[in-house]
Amino acid sequence: MAMNIVIAGAGDMGYHLAEQLSYENKNIILIDLDKDVLDNIGSRLDVMTIEGDSASIDILKKANIHNAELMLAVTTSEKTNICSAVLAKQLGAKKVIARVRNHDYLYPENKVYFENLGIDSIISPSMLCSKEISRLMKRSTFSDVIEFEGGKLSVVGITLEYDSPLVNKRLSDATTDPIFEDIRIIAIVRDHRTIIPRGDTYIRNNDHVFFISNNKSVDTVKNLVRHKEKEIHSVMLIGGDDLAYSTAKELENDYGVTLVHNDKERCKWLAERLDSTLVIHGDYKNINLLIEEGLETTDSFLALTSSSETNIITSLSAKNHGVYKTIAHVDTREYIHISHSIGVDSLINKKLVAANHVSRYLTKGKVEAVSGIHGVEAEFVQYLVTKNNRLTKKNLKALHFPNSAIVAGVIRGEEVFIPDGEFQLKLNDKAIVLALHEAKPVLEKLFN
Repeated sequence: MAMNIVIAGAGDMGYHLAEQLSYENKNIILIDLDKDVLDNIGSRLDVMTIEGDSASIDILKKANIHNAELMLAVTTSEKTNICSAVLAKQLGAKKVIARVRNHDYLYPENKVYFENLGIDSIISPSMLCSKEISRLMKRSTFSDVIEFEGGKLSVVGITLEYDSPLVNKRLSDATTDPIFEDIRIIAIVRDHRTIIPRGDTYIRNNDHVFFISNNKSVDTVKNLVRHKEKEIHSVMLIGGDDLAYSTAKELENDYGVTLVHNDKERCKWLAERLDSTLVIHGDYKNINLLIEEGLETTDSFLALTSSSETNIITSLSAKNHGVYKTIAHVDTREYIHISHSIGVDSLINKKLVAANHVSRYLTKGKVEAVSGIHGVEAEFVQYLVTKNNRLTKKNLKALHFPNSAIVAGVIRGEEVFIPDGEFQLKLNDKAIVLALHEAKPVLEKLFN
């Protein structure tokens, strides 16, 4: 039986969720007020669309909300989302999630009010994105960092430069070194394509490579790719909307933060609410102004304005002025795929961050967690091995995993393994699998 999911709001976030889920053989109903947007999505994805207001009882009934395993209210209006989610739950939806903007709603002590209304979870794309930025700052060498089981295993992404000892080697030759016992290359992004590498895959200059390692070996990865790490103390941030505010709030206790924004009233608002961030009113497109405010001596530059183009161009300028770590927010999903080839360290998109967060609630098979990586068409799914079947009777090589998936790591109690083909799974193992979308149905069968 396919899972029934209702999504209210066909903007970027709703579209991305619908796209992710349509690969996975789920019945998706998408509600939006804009007929043109729905027609466009209906022609691209295998989803049912309903034109109307998701906060209307009639429209929700039309979407068979009483049969929905999950209702996601992700329109751009917070009030519509809360109202739609409350009604959906009353009308029989099993689980409801609402997207909100207001930071006060997300304080732990306020959660109970939403639970009392029947809303299972509230999410703020800005807040989730700020936390993601904070993680990227802590591991500044890498463009991406994903941790499993509180950091027992980490996946890190890094662009290889020509002097890395791995470049122009075949994977099977490059990994003969004993240090590869605790480290493994699990994905390569090259020319916007995601490759799950095999032994005969060649590693090239400028490849964006993802390693998995146990917590002891993350530093080994840095040595392996000859990357000089620098600790970050100071941050310059441009932009002043919700994302810029929540990021400054998230970072100001750990770093010296300077925020530059071009709207005077908003700067006053920010200065009143931020504790130690230095707020400067000025034109952030003017590089000379940024230099006067200390761009050339800052360790990190975050471009979080509402224009993707401004963010990319100012980040590249910052890089040219010697800034160590640059992160740019982009609104269009297409831009995410170019980040590794244009010279900005990390591109981030808050709607994708939020969509990846939500997709945890969705995967079948005994799934513990799901996480996506920016610009990569694959995602990590953490499966629990729940019964003794062929999964536990044969080694990984003999299980015929699809080519578009790889068992990246295994957690067995307190032990951590980076498995090879000879490895055999046991009952209660947590297997971390990196899979392209087309591999998902096969994996669900294997782990069910």
